[in-house]
This record gives sequence, structure tokens and C-alpha cells, in this order.
Amino acid sequence: MTPLPPGWGHDRLKDIAAINASALLANTDLDYEFNYLEISNVDYHGIVDQSAIERLRYEDAPSRARRRVAPDSTIISSVRPNLQAAAHIAGTLADLICSTGFNVVEPRQDRLWPKFAYYTLVSEYARQYFEAHATGVGYPAVSEKDFSAFPTTLAPPSEQKRIGAYLDSSCTALDTAASAKRSQIAALDLMRESLIESAVTRGIEPGIPLRRIDEDWIDSVPDHWKVCQIKRVVARIDYGISEKTAQEGQFPVLKMGHIQRGEIRFTNLDFVESVSADLLLQTGDILYNRTNSPDQVGKAAIFRKSRDCAVTFASYLVRIRTNHRANPYYLNYLVNSPGFLAFARKLAIPSVQQSNLNSTRYGRMLIPLPPIQEQDAIVAFLDSRLAGIADVASIIEQQIATLAAYRKSLIHECVTGQRRITEADLRRVTSGGDPAAADSRDCETAA
Repeated sequence: MTPLPPGWGHDRLKDIAAINASALLANTDLDYEFNYLEISNVDYHGIVDQSAIERLRYEDAPSRARRRVAPDSTIISSVRPNLQAAAHIAGTLADLICSTGFNVVEPRQDRLWPKFAYYTLVSEYARQYFEAHATGVGYPAVSEKDFSAFPTTLAPPSEQKRIGAYLDSSCTALDTAASAKRSQIAALDLMRESLIESAVTRGIEPGIPLRRIDEDWIDSVPDHWKVCQIKRVVARIDYGISEKTAQEGQFPVLKMGHIQRGEIRFTNLDFVESVSADLLLQTGDILYNRTNSPDQVGKAAIFRKSRDCAVTFASYLVRIRTNHRANPYYLNYLVNSPGFLAFARKLAIPSVQQSNLNSTRYGRMLIPLPPIQEQDAIVAFLDSRLAGIADVASIIEQQIATLAAYRKSLIHECVTGQRRITEADLRRVTSGGDPAAADSRDCETAA
């Protein structure tokens, strides 16, 4: 444990704060209404969506909606502590109840300042403690006993307040910078989508005469292009395997989560010991997601590896192998274009929380079909242009990661006394001249 500055100390959390002090009783009036905060609506940065906080009657609320949240408390998830789902509740919501998956920490303000408590609980120091004490494999959780025994670092009261105010201003500046960069990523995504949509419906040569189509999602195409159903460019179409997968085995199995932005991400794979040879993927095979949430169904990706890699796919995916009429890489761009996806999702059959887009409906959808040489040219054009966009996006994502890492480091250093915060530091932060933010900009530029 890092030595603390003079005047600092440690105490068990339960001795300086009330933990889960109040809850709804079993005999609560069935008509009692409250605001309910669920774990899924909280992340490392706090409450994700204020509008998603439901107003519920006790009679209609889930059984986990029980813990009262007092003003100036911090709520922090006891499950999956590595995710650090936590929020400081300043008291803006009356009658706030949270899930029993949270621990509610109400500081004794003569010993523990509320914002210092919050930043301590989301610090790297706290995360390491909670992860070390979590039990369970699939859904690790920290017991209330171990949570209550957390050895909290304690600065003198006046310094706690100063640290809390300093981190409020610094983190707000860092979060604002990260948000601006996420907006840049979103703008690049729109540019990427626009390029794809234009290329697969208008081509890449300027001034080509167009003819009206006005069917399915297609309004017009170059005059010399054909329009046909997907099934006319397909050599075979197959549903994936339904066998149970395991963490080890001979054949990797791709699932819906592996399809991301037109590409396959080979992470967190499961396996099977045997599979029919005709369900092994080969270069150029396209997988689309036939069953998923309404906003995700239909997403597709192309398999760029070889058949020798011996990879198969799960039953919620459909494999399309093109015939001589279609370049599979052109088709992959097309079926991931915004217009095609929006129309495909309208055709999906809705069910409880999911939609299904079977291969028959998918195969009947119309697509623009340029001559094969033009398809090749469109693929080369998009590969080049989108690689440039991806490079810029990668740099911005690295900058976001640098800001996030700096934020974590700053919090950790402040609440453990490794960085001392003076009144002059606080004045610089609140006047917009935070040296910490300047340091982060230097790191961002270097990234």
C-alpha cells in the first residue's frame, strides 16, 4: 500500500458511512410511487440516461427495487466490479429507489465528504480491492461484509472538499473533450455510411445517367446497371449450427456478437469438437444476423480468412456464398449500407425483444447490380477511402482512450494522496487553466 501524506489515514468504510441504511419494507403501500434506478442505467461516468429512470408503483416494481437512496450518497454496483457502475446522487430526484445490485453509501460528513467518497469508490485503488474480493465465476459480486470493510483513504476534511471540487472541474473538462471527440467519430461514421450508400447505388463515376426504380429501398440506379433479387447472385445459402459450444474445442464458432461494422472480430470465441465440412467458412463468405434486437438484425460481415482456418458459425447467422454474378466484397458493402439495412429491418418479423429476418425474405430483397468489373472498381474505391477514414477514427479513438486513462489516473492519484491539491490548483481549475487538463492535451497529441 502506498504511504499516505502526513495527516492522512485509513478507516473502514462502514465506520465513516452508512451502507444500505434504508430500504422499502415488505408492507409498503402498494400505491407508493418512486423513481427507480437500475444497474443497466449506470456506468463508470454515472447515470447514463436520466429519462430512462422509471416512475413505478410498489406493486408493479421488480423485487430488486428496494434500496432507498439518500441525498449526497454514492451508489455502486456490487456485481461485476470491474465495470465500476457508480453514481453520485446529489438529491435532485426525490423518492429515489435503486436495485439491490447496488450498495448505497451515505457518508458521515464530519469524516467523509460526499464527493471525495464518490471519487474514492470509482478510483483504481477501489476497483482493485473490489475485484480481489469478488466471488463467483459468471457473475462475480462483492459481499456486503467485504464492501463494508473497504479501507478508505481519508484526507483531512478541508482537503477532501478541495479534492472533490478539483476532480469535479477536471473530470468535467476531460469528459467534455472526450465527448467532442466522440462527436468526431460519429461524423466520420456518417461520412463512411454516405460513401458506401452512394457507391453501391450511384457508382463512383460522375455524371452517369440514372433511371428510376422506386422499388424496395432503391429509388434510382445508373442506367446500365441491373436490379435483381439477392437470391439471383447466391450460389448457396446456409443456416449455422445449433450445437452447444464450449470454451475449448477444435472448431471456432462465430456468433452474432462477432459481426461488427461489416467485419468479423475474432475475439471471445467458443468452440465445437465436430462440424459438417460444408459448414466451414471460406474466403468471401458473407454472414448476416437473422435474429437479434430490431436495431441489430440484418447486420452482416465478410469472412476474409481461408477455409484452412476451419471456422464455422452459429444458427442465428446465415451464410451467403455468391455466384459468378457478384463480387462478395461489393455485396458485403451493399448489405451493410444504411438504405438496405433500414428496409431489411422493416421486413424482419418482430417477436418479444427480437426480430427475425429469414433467408427467404432476405433473398427476395432487390439490390443494384453493376457489371462485375464495375463492382471490382467500387470495392477498390471503398477499400481505399474507408481505410483513410478508419485511420483517422483510430487516432481519435486513441485520444479518447488517453483521456479516459488520464481521468482514471488523476482520480487515483488525488484520492490516495499521490497528487496533492492546493487552493492554487483549485483556482486554476475553476478559472479554466487546469494544468491537469493541459497535461492530458499533451498526452492526446502524442497519441
